[in-house]
Amino acid sequence: MNHTSGKPAGIFGIRNFDRWWIMVLAVVGIILLLIFTKPDPYQRIFLFVRSGIWTTISITWISFFLVMFFGLIVALGRLSKNNILRGISTVYVEVIRGIPMLVQLIFWYFAFPSLMQQIGEWLNLQALMDYRANAISMAILGLTVGYSAYMSEVYRAGIQSISKGQMEAARSLGMTYFQAMRYVILPQAVRVILPPVGNEFITLLKDSSLVSVVAVADMTRRGREFMAANFIPIQTWVMVALLYLVMTLLAARLVTWMERKFRMEK
Repeated sequence: MNHTSGKPAGIFGIRNFDRWWIMVLAVVGIILLLIFTKPDPYQRIFLFVRSGIWTTISITWISFFLVMFFGLIVALGRLSKNNILRGISTVYVEVIRGIPMLVQLIFWYFAFPSLMQQIGEWLNLQALMDYRANAISMAILGLTVGYSAYMSEVYRAGIQSISKGQMEAARSLGMTYFQAMRYVILPQAVRVILPPVGNEFITLLKDSSLVSVVAVADMTRRGREFMAANFIPIQTWVMVALLYLVMTLLAARLVTWMERKFRMEK
């Protein structure tokens, strides 16, 4: 017990200790135990899928930063007083949310290049006729287009949760609409939307496994390749599942830390 404040000091004497870190350490411990006690096959599986881990992480982070940017643009479009801009943004959100992410990824990798080649033939442009899709680029593009629609709704809800009086006060001080958004509304909205943004990041991390169907050598695809070559599905997918679990738990802990930091700065 902390005698100065009367509040529990927390586990191991650390106040505000996030007990979910125990689960993170437990899962990491299980992975290490499997690798060192049963190197065949678990160590071989880990070494084989290791390159896919970095591919998964890089695709997730790049896509997430792009989603944060374009999601904000779409949200501002939906809140715009311009009917055309608001209509385009609304149609985009409704259409994209109505198409499964897997179908979108397949479209960008297989259909989009064919579309570009046909346009090249119509316009007689050799560069477009020779267009070939890059798997990683198309995966990032597909995830960005798909998740920006969902993120825009998170932004829109956060912005609308701020009292209209805040905008009116900012405008009365001589700020433009964009200045009021930047300096008054968005800083407050960010604190409101942190939990759902964190959930979107974790969902994006898990859905990044879908890019394995479009020739991206992420962790899921590497797992499929190892299983096909060695015919040991149980051990392969246990290891892949544990690696995904570690990443999602770490992401959740990062989101929790950010929530606490912003809460303390209020």
